Amino acid sequence: MGAKETVLKKIREALSQPTPIPFPKSEGQSLVYQPLHQELEVEFAERFTTLQGKFAFCLSNKEFTSQFNALLFKTGWEKIYCLEPELMALLGNNLTISNQPGEFAGCDVAITGCEYLVARTGSIVMSAAQLSGRKTSVYAPVHVCVAYTSQLVFDVKDALEGMKERYENQLPSLITFATGPSRTADIEKTLVVGVHGPKEVYVFLIDDSE
Repeated sequence: MGAKETVLKKIREALSQPTPIPFPKSEGQSLVYQPLHQELEVEFAERFTTLQGKFAFCLSNKEFTSQFNALLFKTGWEKIYCLEPELMALLGNNLTISNQPGEFAGCDVAITGCEYLVARTGSIVMSAAQLSGRKTSVYAPVHVCVAYTSQLVFDVKDALEGMKERYENQLPSLITFATGPSRTADIEKTLVVGVHGPKEVYVFLIDDSE
């Protein structure tokens, strides 16, 4: 047997053997990360604010409306963009809300819901299946996400499993994990916020446990 045939034989033998998984606990049902010792709400708030996100907890829909109106008064936002009827109803009838595609470019803030919130990473999970579409949470200067405690999950894996259960064989064409305001340090390793997306991201988490 020549040298070439010997090498080919060794390659075939190697390929016929299963490759050991470098991190066995990353597969199956075993958790790689340590279990939480605090509530998901607290974990998400800590992670999200560490990433320069702004977080508010609301005990009810009514409290959300009150807190959001107070934020409007403080920031001076006037041009509000929202495509989701349920959220528009929560915001109240005294606000002028844009919901036409042509009005998006000049908005001060865009408001969306989400699919899930991931506590371990402080991430907002959104998809193309939402009425807000692909661009609403990306191109607005400020993104406000309104979520409920029932949408909180521990890890990314839990969010993906939830998406599979919800949509089955018709998964959305885009699933996005947004983790705080956009950031980059490409230029001279100087961190700049808001270059590729919103400069500010707010999450209003409403308690719906009852």
